[in-house]
Amino acid sequence: MPARPDPGAFRKRFLAGETLLGTFVKFPTGHSTELLGSVGFDFVVIDEEHGPFDRVATDQALMGARAGGISGLVRVPDTGRLLGALDDGAVGVLVPHVSSPEKAREVVALCRYRGGRRGFSNTTRAGDYGGRGMWPHVDAQDAEVAVIAMIEDPEALECLDAILATPGLDGAFIGRGDLTVALGAAALTAPETQAATEKILAAARKAGKPVCIMVAGATEAQDWKALGASAFIVSSDQGFLRQAAARTAADFGPLKS
Repeated sequence: MPARPDPGAFRKRFLAGETLLGTFVKFPTGHSTELLGSVGFDFVVIDEEHGPFDRVATDQALMGARAGGISGLVRVPDTGRLLGALDDGAVGVLVPHVSSPEKAREVVALCRYRGGRRGFSNTTRAGDYGGRGMWPHVDAQDAEVAVIAMIEDPEALECLDAILATPGLDGAFIGRGDLTVALGAAALTAPETQAATEKILAAARKAGKPVCIMVAGATEAQDWKALGASAFIVSSDQGFLRQAAARTAADFGPLKS
């Protein structure tokens, strides 16, 4: 396998519009993140919102990301979990339900030292357990941490320009699942969801902000890439295990009949 990019360079790569491949991590262990790094994924999103993660499990998963040489991001369930994720070494955060510019500003402030109000500590993994001095740590974290707003509410569609113009907000993740449910659409591919997704992508292009989106695979990713998306999440550790296990069970079906 060719040399891997620095996991700490995720924000730089995301802002540059590189095509990035990631997946969600649902199992509260470091093994998934380490394994996914070893096969060539660019990033993982540790899913505190929909997975059984407490602070210790997130810490272990981020340690696994470092072992696997993969960028470790965290999807927090609420803004109260941001500080722990960042101190434990997350190189980025996904924050659900950013539906107003006020919420976007709050999220950015909690993730930034200079001009924000992130609680300070450099005796964490993020600060090399005290190995980085106060101001080197402040500057490194402000430069390295990617702050990504999840756009997944109908009300966010009415103020997209203001949300995406928030200083310090690096980009958006389009939550098509939540949008589909909120809009009462039949499926992710329904016209209502498609129109909302394209509207978000158009606003992001206008603002010069990168977009991450969840897709079924490379074919669908190509379609969204043509409209401006650059970071793609495919399935999850849980999903990959289920798919592989189901294929094996089906293969053995004839032998058991």
